[in-house]
Amino acid sequence: MSSQQSSHGMTDMTQGRPARLIFFFALPLLVGNIFQQLYNMVDSIVVGRYVGTIALAAVGTGFPLIFMLSSLFMGLGIGATVMVAQYYGAQDHKKVRRTVDTIYTALVVGAIPLTVIGLLLTDPLLWLMNVPADTMADARTYVLIVFGGIVGTLGYNVNAGILQGLGDSRTPLLFLAIACVINIVLDLTFVIVFHMGVAGVAIATIIAQIFSWIFGIFYINRKYPMLQIHPFSFRFDRQLFSQLIRLGIPAGIQQALFSLGIMTLQALVNRYGADFIAGFNGANKLDTFAFMPIQSFCTAVTTFVGQNIGAGRMDRVRSGTRSALVMSWGFCLGANLLLLPFGPVFMRMFSTSPAVIDAGMAYLNRVLPFYFLLALFFTLSSVMRGAGEMMIPMISSILSLWLARVPAAYLLDALFGRDNMFFCYVVGWLVGVIVSGVAYFHGGWRNKAVVTQQS
Repeated sequence: MSSQQSSHGMTDMTQGRPARLIFFFALPLLVGNIFQQLYNMVDSIVVGRYVGTIALAAVGTGFPLIFMLSSLFMGLGIGATVMVAQYYGAQDHKKVRRTVDTIYTALVVGAIPLTVIGLLLTDPLLWLMNVPADTMADARTYVLIVFGGIVGTLGYNVNAGILQGLGDSRTPLLFLAIACVINIVLDLTFVIVFHMGVAGVAIATIIAQIFSWIFGIFYINRKYPMLQIHPFSFRFDRQLFSQLIRLGIPAGIQQALFSLGIMTLQALVNRYGADFIAGFNGANKLDTFAFMPIQSFCTAVTTFVGQNIGAGRMDRVRSGTRSALVMSWGFCLGANLLLLPFGPVFMRMFSTSPAVIDAGMAYLNRVLPFYFLLALFFTLSSVMRGAGEMMIPMISSILSLWLARVPAAYLLDALFGRDNMFFCYVVGWLVGVIVSGVAYFHGGWRNKAVVTQQS
């Protein structure tokens, strides 16, 4: 197979220039991430403009809770990407198919208990997050409704993980575009026309996600006959599932603990009232836009490394790592040049309140100049993850968050005031770079592949 994308959309990343392959694989991911963020931003813009600041604070408060409880299954999606990429790189199509069957069986069996757990834990977790009394009712409504349809989010992530492992970053973009359009139309309809408030935004979200997931199954089955997803066939391979657990659970734990850390920081932010909460959450939406290029290149390099590890091409892994890092740093510079001078203009999308805008800029001014550390941290972690090394990225993320970011936030808040607590992100990224850098140059991650090389 050539390095060009096949008629089915799959890309063989074991041949051709690494920089070009990573860049063009990352582009659809970047556009998809923009759609994903638009998807989330529309919720915030609609409730902030047409319902109020309290509703905006409620939606922002609920998101990390939802993400935390769904993280373990999202980790399995990451594990699926790595396994599919390595088996595809090794040209073992039978193992690719069996991996897909196994991950879907795990999804169908696990979705119901996850939904029930989420519904039961909503109230105590919101209470632990110090959600203000005036925000609690809307936050609870949003979280409960979204958890009721969380299977759509999980299904989309599984579909995307499988396709990205095959080198197809364009098809998930189609699924996201569909979900985004549906979400925007339903948001405006439910909130402006039917005056359903936060409940309308949440219902729009789950309808869009479930439709996108189901459409994705039909589309994949038509475009990729070799896969043929049948969610209720319950074809299951214990050996592949054990590999999936080894790869996916550390990634899931990493994301869950990361979300728990965000909730801990959100609890600190929540002490300062609805205006500060709304400003922080609005700035977080802009920050997520700035992070998207880094995220896209990291996802691309995970697939690139997975396929080349499967093919035994370690020389290309080193070259791809350098290329992804250079491109990520270029986009970090662009984010600073755009958001630092024009941040207040963008913040007005969410609210025209000076207090909300000032709170948002306090965050952006303290994190954006240090984005190069975040890019280095995530790139090194993604390379190791693509090779099958999941423990080091998990450990570095946990130490970055719990040993550095969370304690620094409370210390900086106490010593230098609420605005300067946001320097805690920089402290965390620096610790992550040190841990990941030492592990990367040590080199043990090179021997973690799920594919056994033939002599």
